[in-house]
Amino acid sequence: MPVFVYKARDELGKQIKGVMEAKNREALATKLGSIGYFVTDITEQKAALKLSFGERFTKVKTEDLILFNVQLANMIAAGLSLLTSLRTLTKQVENHKFREVIQDVYRNIEAGGTFSDSLAKHPKVFTPLMIHMIHAGEVSGTLDNVLNRLAIFAEHQADLEERIKGAMVYPVILVIVGFSVIMFLSIFLIPMFVDVFLKAGVTLPLPTKVVFIFSQIVKKFWYVIIISGFAIAAGLKYYFATPGGTLVFDKYLLKLPVIGLLARKLAIARFARTLGTLTASGVPILESLEIVEKVVGNEIISRVIKRVREGVSEGSKIAEPLRISEEFPPDTIQMIAVGEESGSLDTMLTKVADFYDTSVNYSVKKLTTMIEPLFLILVGSAVGFLLASVFLPMFEMMKVVK
Repeated sequence: MPVFVYKARDELGKQIKGVMEAKNREALATKLGSIGYFVTDITEQKAALKLSFGERFTKVKTEDLILFNVQLANMIAAGLSLLTSLRTLTKQVENHKFREVIQDVYRNIEAGGTFSDSLAKHPKVFTPLMIHMIHAGEVSGTLDNVLNRLAIFAEHQADLEERIKGAMVYPVILVIVGFSVIMFLSIFLIPMFVDVFLKAGVTLPLPTKVVFIFSQIVKKFWYVIIISGFAIAAGLKYYFATPGGTLVFDKYLLKLPVIGLLARKLAIARFARTLGTLTASGVPILESLEIVEKVVGNEIISRVIKRVREGVSEGSKIAEPLRISEEFPPDTIQMIAVGEESGSLDTMLTKVADFYDTSVNYSVKKLTTMIEPLFLILVGSAVGFLLASVFLPMFEMMKVVK
């Protein structure tokens, strides 16, 4: 439907401006008249100005959504209407792309849509978790509480991701620097020494021959290596994006030492935090489990949750299918069972999530402690091998000179 910009006056004569969708001008005038507005002008809105090249690729960050939820919750708790709150936020949001999204949500609500349905039109910005929780908040009249829970949930998730990324910075830098040094020595420096050795009539030892052959292959076929690398990476990415590939990857990921345990803890923490937040917000348990199944982040755990959902639909409790799956630790299952029996499932799930968030933090530190010396040994061994490929023939050349 076309979008119109209207000007009108209310019963007290106060001028009002707004934007609303309607079939035509007459339909909009009738709608505004039915709510007590005297229309003075209606103009069809032109196409929105296009975002700049940079703004077009700007992402809506987690921080933007957290701030949006907190500010909107405070405004609604203060007694402001949803439309007034959204209109105020459009003037405060700095992210141009997010501002456009909020404006579109505002127009959809003004045209008669619900808040959750309006958010659902932007699936790349608002997650199913957020949409379902806000729908529950609309139905129960606790939208401000739900928005606060969403903000807390997003903060926990963002904090966990930042801790993991921060712990991996040093190992990644170490790998990049080490790889760069190794490639420079093997491609540019070693061949120069090899020319000297060959001219001196020195027989090249095996390490020197290996490095020299490697450097010649890289120099001649560097473009083939780069293209092949990208092709293999793209092929693996495509395969692991398929249902079968995702299942294989997640299956073997959970079996890896240290990394597998970390992946399992992350999945359990996300399961507990998401399910606890949803149930505390009033979302029905079957809907909650369906959402958790999609966002848990591991196909093996996701299939377990699917079986849990099927069991709950038949009258079973959550803890029993989890126990049968053998994918969840006994202490987690016990805490969930206690929560079900005592009627405080959401509180117990939050405690489980807090416990595993802390456990993930320790596991990340442990993994980093293991990775750093391992990378140092690997890089040191490679550099040592390169140095040996230089010094071994150099000793031989000294004998020849003598």
